[in-house]
Order: sequence, then structure tokens, then C-alpha cells
Amino acid sequence: MAYSFPDQNGLRFIGDELGMELTQAEADSYHEYLSALTPAFRMIEKLPDLAPEVKYPRTPGYQPEGADNPHNAWYYKTSIKGAPRGKLRGKRIAVKDNVLVAGVPLTNGASVLEGYVPDTDATIVTRMLDAGAEIAGKSVCEYLCFATNSATASTGPVDNPRAPGHTTGGSSNGSAALVAAREVDMAIGADQAGSIRMPASFCGIVGHKPTYGLVPYTGVLGIEYSFDHVGPMADTVQECALLLEVIAGDDGIDGRQKGVRTQPYTKALGKGVKGMRIGVVQEGFGRPESEDGVDKSVRAAVKRLQKQGATVDLISIPWHNIGSALWLPIGIEGSYYNMVHGHGITYGANSAYSLSFMRAMAAWTQHANELAPTIKGSLLTGAVLHQHGGRLYAKARNLVRRLRAEYDAWLEQYDVLVMPTTPMTATELVSEYASPKEVLEASWGPLNNTCPFDLTGHPAISVCCGLSDGKPVGLMVIGRHFEDATVFQVADAAHQQQ
Repeated sequence: MAYSFPDQNGLRFIGDELGMELTQAEADSYHEYLSALTPAFRMIEKLPDLAPEVKYPRTPGYQPEGADNPHNAWYYKTSIKGAPRGKLRGKRIAVKDNVLVAGVPLTNGASVLEGYVPDTDATIVTRMLDAGAEIAGKSVCEYLCFATNSATASTGPVDNPRAPGHTTGGSSNGSAALVAAREVDMAIGADQAGSIRMPASFCGIVGHKPTYGLVPYTGVLGIEYSFDHVGPMADTVQECALLLEVIAGDDGIDGRQKGVRTQPYTKALGKGVKGMRIGVVQEGFGRPESEDGVDKSVRAAVKRLQKQGATVDLISIPWHNIGSALWLPIGIEGSYYNMVHGHGITYGANSAYSLSFMRAMAAWTQHANELAPTIKGSLLTGAVLHQHGGRLYAKARNLVRRLRAEYDAWLEQYDVLVMPTTPMTATELVSEYASPKEVLEASWGPLNNTCPFDLTGHPAISVCCGLSDGKPVGLMVIGRHFEDATVFQVADAAHQQQ
């Protein structure tokens, strides 16, 4: 729709909506000046957009069915070949369906985006292709990436290859399942509350949430600018570290990237943990939702690290339990504003904006009944928070500084902190007839240990450390900002590959 400016009566109506009682004379005066801005806006409309370059040829691919998609984890299969050489040569990578891949359909797990095809590549897609990777397709994610029960995507539930009949977690559920089933070598996930680490925990793979801003978010659909993360998922720590080496670093576009410091992450592997200090956060254990088998498996992993020469101490960080409460107003009102007032993007941020996505996302208001219960619940609560003047969002963001300082104080004494990634193993998939309450409980219950580190931006990785009742258990390792290599070093020593 071409830009147009209303007449004087239309301007008075807009003023009424904003609580302004404009007289006719005032409306005439404003109109005389503001309507004269129209040529500038129309000039901008006619200028060519500055979109990131699409470097490698590709075809859209196809949407697989039946035996071609046994876990329902693929949204689209394709084959985009990158450079003939590089660190990722020969690696097949699945990309979460909230990452823009030009020419390949994207839904972000949502029926309201059905039919949308991006026209640009995310920075990380270009970097992987430049490093010789093959993009094998798009992995299913939860509806608008706002769930963890593996059952809200418009394409249906994703089954856990290592615990059939159980959830793969979310929202990077398809990526986790494809890695666990060894259909791909690596995958990309995004993490706002635990969406890389939680499915990694449930599926027994490795998932790393990098330091906030380490990996450019350019071309990835976000939820809340202050805690959007994108990172690697793989079956081994080595492959996760290798993928991070390729995708990390400032791209000059994403405003989240400040003071970025990269490291040779693969060189941290195989060093062991002798002489390292590890703080075991007691608040991560024995939670109301915790399973005894999970706590026992993680404690056993910690003892193995101690036997390898690490100094291990039990520490207490009471604010860890406050972190998940702080996430609520930030995540809920932030995502509400993003969707209702921000055109589905991070409005006002330094970034590359996809105009085609903004147009596609605008359709959600005509299809609100199609939204998943997690989205409806967030919009309803977000609207209530918004009516309270945003003060809970603002106060929570202020208190995040205290939360970060609490972790940082202990990280001055210890190289890393550890705890269970999720307090429980993979739960059974929820029924398609589940009530909104049941869907919300299944979706948000596992996030209490993971979501605080999205707020604070610390690097955190989940590795499988054993089994409980035959299902994988995740150990989470947390480190200092931009010291992701140290996190990989400890994770490598703790990993029990399934």
C-alpha cells in the first residue's frame, strides 16, 4: 500500500484515538505542515531496498511426507551447496524455520505465515555456505517459536528419536530431532528462554546458547531484542564448537553485537578440566518440578569432573530462582509489543529489516483464531501488562542487572557454573485435544533453569550426561561473557554421547 496522508477530518480522528482533542483550526494547521512531508515518504518508497546479498544458487526444495519425514521434524527439504572448500565442507546442516533462507518457504511454525518465501539469507546462512556447508533444509519449530512442548507447530508434533512418544522440547524441536536421528550433521537453533538447550537436553544432543551478541541475529526472526540468541546444535561438542567458529563474529548490522570477542573454540577441546574450578548451583536441583533421576545423573557427572582433577564446590545463588520470574514480564510483554505494535520484527533496532516478512506477518490479525494457545496466552497477558504502563517490564529489566551481577560474582571465583539443563527428562507429547492450560503447563514448565541466562546473556551449553529411565539427561555449563571456549572445554569433559 502506497503511503498516503489523511485529510483534516481523518487527522482529527487519529488524534481522538491518541487522546488529543484537536480543534478544526488545529487540525487544519497540523495538516498543512504534516501533509507536506508526503513527497519525502514517497521518495523512500521508490528507492531500491538495501538487502543482504544472496550468493549461492538454490531451488526451493519440497515439503517431505511419510517415510521421508519419520519424526515430522522437517518443514522443507532442499540442497543448497556452498563454497567448494572450508571448515564445514561436507557438513549437512538443518536451519530452524525462523531463519531466513532466500527462496525456501518459511512459516516460523505458524499457519499465519503459510506461503511466505524470504528473499534474503540470514548472515549465518551466508557464513555457513561460505565455509562449504550444505543447507539441507528447514527444521520445524514451535508456533512463532513461543512454546517448548513440541506440539504447537502448524505442521503437527515432532517426535523424539531417542524417546519415542515423548516431546523433543522446543522451540528448536525439529533441529534437535534431526540431529538426534542423525539425519543431519549439525543444526541451527534459536534461544530466548532455553529453546536450544532444552531440546538438546530432551534429545540427548549438544546445544549451545552463545554469549548474547556473539552470533549475529541478522535475518533471524526474533521474540525480544534484549534476549534473542542463535547458535549451534550437534551430536558432539566438537561439531558445535566448529559451527560456532564459523557463525560467530560481528557482521556490522546487528545492533545486539557490542564488544564481540571470538575465540578458536575447537582448540579448547581435549584439554580436560584438571585445575579448573566448578561451582555447582544448588538452586538448579531439587526444584518442585525436578526428577530425582535427573539430579542424580547430573551429580554423578559432576563427580566424574572432580575425578578428572577439577575443584568442585556446591554454591548457592538464591537469585537464580528469581531469574525465571524476571523473564515473565520481559518475555511476555516484549513479545506482545513485537507482535502487536512492532510488525513482527524488533522495531527501532539497528538491524536489517525484511520488508517481505513484515508484509506477510501483517496477516496474523485476520487469522487470530489460528494462533497456538501459547501465543494467545502471551497476547492476553501481554495486553494486561501493557495496560499497566509497562512498569513491570521496565522494573524486571532493571533487576536483570542484579541477576547478572550475582552470577558474575561467582564466576569471578569459578571458571564455570553447572546445574541440570532441565529439571526433568522428556515428557509425553500432549494430546491434540489438550486444553489451553494443559498446553501452557507442558510448554513453560521446563524453563526455570535455562531462561535466566537468556536475560543475562551468559554463554550456556547443554550436553548429555547420562540417562534416567532410559531418557537423556542434560547437564548445563555456564561461563563468563565471551568465554564460550571455557564452556566448551568443560562440556567436552562431561559429555556422554548417546
